Amino acid sequence: MDILIAQDVGLLVVAILVAIVARRLRLPYAVGLVIAGMTLALSRVSFGIPLTHDIVFDLILPPLLFEAALNLDWRELWKDALPIIALSVFGVLISAAAVMLGLHLFLGWALAPALIFGVLIAATDPVTVIALFKDLRIKGRGRLLVESESLFNDGVAAVLFSLALTWTAQAFSSPSQIAISLIQLSAGGIVIGLIVGVLALLVAGRSGDHLVEMAVTVATAYGAFLIAEKLNCSGVLATVAAGLLVGAVGLRAGNQRLGISRQGRIFVLEFWEFLAFLANSLVFLLIGLTVSHMRIATLGYVPIAMLIALVLLARAAAVYPIALLLHSTEYDIAPRERHLLWWAGLRGALALALALSLPGEIAMRNEIVIATFGVVTFSIIVQGLTMPALIRVLGFASPSPGKD
Repeated sequence: MDILIAQDVGLLVVAILVAIVARRLRLPYAVGLVIAGMTLALSRVSFGIPLTHDIVFDLILPPLLFEAALNLDWRELWKDALPIIALSVFGVLISAAAVMLGLHLFLGWALAPALIFGVLIAATDPVTVIALFKDLRIKGRGRLLVESESLFNDGVAAVLFSLALTWTAQAFSSPSQIAISLIQLSAGGIVIGLIVGVLALLVAGRSGDHLVEMAVTVATAYGAFLIAEKLNCSGVLATVAAGLLVGAVGLRAGNQRLGISRQGRIFVLEFWEFLAFLANSLVFLLIGLTVSHMRIATLGYVPIAMLIALVLLARAAAVYPIALLLHSTEYDIAPRERHLLWWAGLRGALALALALSLPGEIAMRNEIVIATFGVVTFSIIVQGLTMPALIRVLGFASPSPGKD
């Protein structure tokens, strides 16, 4: 127990130091954490906490997804529902298909592993994207589009990943089984999230104690996720649905019987901001620590470079055609917002969690995991470091990190 506490405190101390240095140097906090983790790993410093599917999926993702959904303005989200849905659903499908075909045609991967990698790497990761934009203080429609799309296509990718695994295992015997499984995963997850969210609001509305209200939101975030996963539904969509409901009703339109008290609203938002900081700190440090021990040479540096280029092209193939279709409509995505959506499509913890969850008997499992770490590392460091410059070039407001 003492060792575990010491390891956690050590990670927290590193996160604090990185946050201070990153703010002084005006670097994205997430990038600083990954670089710090890689430096510590190369220095043979170990915290004894491995980056596993269970840690990312069960411990880190629920609070990050819930906090992001909690802070989304439902009214603004509704105004841009069409482009967000189009990017989240069709964008993921286009990106996954493009990566799969590229891997099959140019790198000679079999269709099954190419499909699995294409799906898990298709979605932009809210864990990375939201942390980066908070650090850079980006607001407005550009941030709304990126955060909302990231949040929803996260759920879409998780559902498609489950379907892809089942298909490669030849567990589907007919198209109807695929449709039933899709409905169970997606609709089931959303319904469970809404039910848990309503129950949470009913309990919170009868409390009035801000500490109890905070505890209810924690139980909601993890409860929705775990219940959905236990029932073979999407835990990601369940947590997002619960967070959106609690945020829209409990924080913005709540009353004495169905909502969170005025004091509780401030406390809950600040608590979840802190919890997201801790979760982000843990996952980015562990990514840096883990990637330094990956045997990238097993797959080859040239194939990794080709994979990175392929993922970027696939993201462009998803963003720009959809934006073009929306041109001359009320949902038109401005050119600078298109460029932001493309380059801000970072990959991170979700892709790693899905890759690490692959069964040992999956063909090319080791190659998929190495490829995922390679793309994620490039995504966080290179795309993350260049985001501030891109934001300035595109003309998005970016106040000094020292100001609100």
